[in-house]
Amino acid sequence: MDTQPKGLTEQQRKWFASVKANLERETGKTLDEWVEIVRRECQEIRPRARADWLKATYGVGQNRAAAIFSVAFPSEMGWDDADGLRAALWTDPASTAILEAVETAVADFPDLVMGQRKGFTAWSRKAQFAALKPVKGGAAMLGLAVAPDAAPGLLEPRNEGWSERLKAKLPLASPAEVDDAVKALLKAAWERS
Repeated sequence: MDTQPKGLTEQQRKWFASVKANLERETGKTLDEWVEIVRRECQEIRPRARADWLKATYGVGQNRAAAIFSVAFPSEMGWDDADGLRAALWTDPASTAILEAVETAVADFPDLVMGQRKGFTAWSRKAQFAALKPVKGGAAMLGLAVAPDAAPGLLEPRNEGWSERLKAKLPLASPAEVDDAVKALLKAAWERS
């Protein structure tokens, strides 16, 4: 069974596969053994609490825990349900209009891979170069794989949940703000990926 999320670059797919492949060597247990353990012993129901339990109980880190729980407790709306994740995340029409403006801005980038995650929409080529997440009040936050000093208005990210490659973020209040300057930043980030 292929449990890798869709909407990933080849590099990301290889990384997910290596986490699963090295699980037995690094922990002494196969993926199937870990799935049996967590199904039998873990009483937590929230994903973060499950990961914290696995680390506290067995010393298993976040990446390995995610691989184990993706098989042990596949959610009804997993990474492979991009449409469901998108619909659940982008509920505000104003924020969705910003998403659509960014999608239009990157639509002609060669080798573009769009990935939908629970908390953000991501764009990659070989590596992630941009991500967008909705913000209350109809706004959105754009993460970019450029330095924060690359343009006025860029800020340093703080615990955004997207790739650590995204070194700058830009608040967007409307689709009109996805202008030529933002398109140039997206293009510069894409070129670095």
